[in-house]
Amino acid sequence: MDWASIIGLILVITGIFSGQLIEGGRLSSLVQPAAFVIVVIGTIGAVLLQSRMPTFIRGVKMLKWIVSMPIDTSKKTIQEALIWSVVARREGFLSLERYMGASKDPFISKGLRLVIDGIDPVRLKEILDVDISLYEIEQRQAVKIWDAAGGYSPTIGILGAVLGLIHVMENLSDPSKLGSGIAVAFVATIYGVGLANLFFLPVSNKLKEIISSEVTRREMLSDIFYSIALGDSPRVVEERLANHKK
Repeated sequence: MDWASIIGLILVITGIFSGQLIEGGRLSSLVQPAAFVIVVIGTIGAVLLQSRMPTFIRGVKMLKWIVSMPIDTSKKTIQEALIWSVVARREGFLSLERYMGASKDPFISKGLRLVIDGIDPVRLKEILDVDISLYEIEQRQAVKIWDAAGGYSPTIGILGAVLGLIHVMENLSDPSKLGSGIAVAFVATIYGVGLANLFFLPVSNKLKEIISSEVTRREMLSDIFYSIALGDSPRVVEERLANHKK
């Protein structure tokens, strides 16, 4: 559980509502279904227009990482890597098959399989580095939907404000309808700017940080498999790991 995200979200909501009450306003005045529909549905539509559906779905699924971050397995990976190097040195590459079968991480399984198959170390590292690059590109493309939402929502909020003002101008002869039109105009702007700067963009930045951590872990694994394939001693593998921890 990522308490920083949860606390941050609570502070955002509390700050906005508290400020509204301190100013003597009503919370109900911030609830405008028309403005919500314009901004949220409009933003989703704009993001879908620029994205492929698989990319959009992948980006939405990443949202769960904000409150439930992927488990950091770096320490466990380091311990396992030292075991792999010792076993490979003493018993040969084929002895790593039991670790490959027990691993639930596809990248680790692939790396161990390449070592077991006796792939040339340089070629092995090239294969794994390409895999890392493809993973990073795919993940960052998915995160871009949140960047895009952060860019579109303020503009769509302004669009909602203009629509609200048009509604006001159309009903100048009926004062009873002026209030709702003006409310939609201002609240739509609040929704657009607020969602962009208090949700969409922070979510994007946090997801980028998570992806960067995973890429770093995979780069470390790539170096480990390269070292094991070269037949390096466990001491050399440990030195490579030390370089990644700096």
